[in-house]
Amino acid sequence: MDYETIALEQDAQGVAVIRLSRPDRRNALNVRMRAELLHALKAAERDARVIVLTGAGEAFCAGQDLADRGNAASLDIERTLRDEYEPLLRAVHDCRLPVIAAVNGAAAGAGASLALCADVVIAADSAVFVQAFSRIGLIPDAGASYWLPRQVGFARAMGAMLFAEPVTAARAEEWGMIWKAVPAQEFAAHWQARAAQLAQGPTEALARIKQALRASTQNGLDAQLGLEAQLQGECGRTRDFTEGVMAFLEKRPARFEGR
Repeated sequence: MDYETIALEQDAQGVAVIRLSRPDRRNALNVRMRAELLHALKAAERDARVIVLTGAGEAFCAGQDLADRGNAASLDIERTLRDEYEPLLRAVHDCRLPVIAAVNGAAAGAGASLALCADVVIAADSAVFVQAFSRIGLIPDAGASYWLPRQVGFARAMGAMLFAEPVTAARAEEWGMIWKAVPAQEFAAHWQARAAQLAQGPTEALARIKQALRASTQNGLDAQLGLEAQLQGECGRTRDFTEGVMAFLEKRPARFEGR
C-alpha cells in the first residue's frame, strides 16, 4: 500500500515507527488513515520487534475527522466503529509485539482511545488526553469505556468522560493512565531509547507477557495460574531463555535474538 496519511519506518534494530501524518488536520482519523494504520500494523508485526505509534506536528491525534465523508451528519457511526475502528483497535491489542504510543501532543476522542489501547504510553509533558465525546453529544467509544476504568478506576473515568476536561500528561501518569510523562525536550530521545530496549529484548517472552496480562482481566486465579505455567513452558523452550541463563552465569549482558 502507498501510504498517504501515515509514514512507516523501520530501523535495523527492528523498531517500526508508524507516524500519523495529517498535521494540518491534527492527525484526525479518516477512512484512509484507518485503513493505512491497519495495513501498517500488520506489516510491522511481521517484520519488526517493537512498534511505535506517534504523530506528526503538534498533535498525536484529534480523534475522528468530523469532516470525513462530507459532514458528520452523513457518518454512519455504528458501522464505522464496527467495520473500521474495531479491526484497528484489535490489531493494536492483539499484536504479538510490544506497542508503544509515543504521545507527542493532544490525544482527543478516538485519538486518546488509540493511545490508551497500546501496551505502553509515553507522553510529552505538554500532551493532554481528552475524552471529548460528550461535547458533541456522544459517548466515549473506540474502546474508551473499556480501557479507561481499568487504568484509572471508575470514579476518575466517569469524571473524565462526563466533564470532558483535559487530563495533563503529568496527571495521567499520576492516575496510572500512562507509563510516563517526559519533558518535551527529552521526549523523542526517551521513547526512542525505550523502543530500542524492547527491540533488543526476548521477543517471544515479551509477547507472552502481553498475553498473560491481557488474559488476567478476565481469568480467575486457577485459569491464570494454568496460563502462566503454559506460557512459561513455551518461554523455556526458546533460544532467548538459554541465552539469558548463560548471560546471567557469565555475568554479561544478554544478546537476545527474538526467538
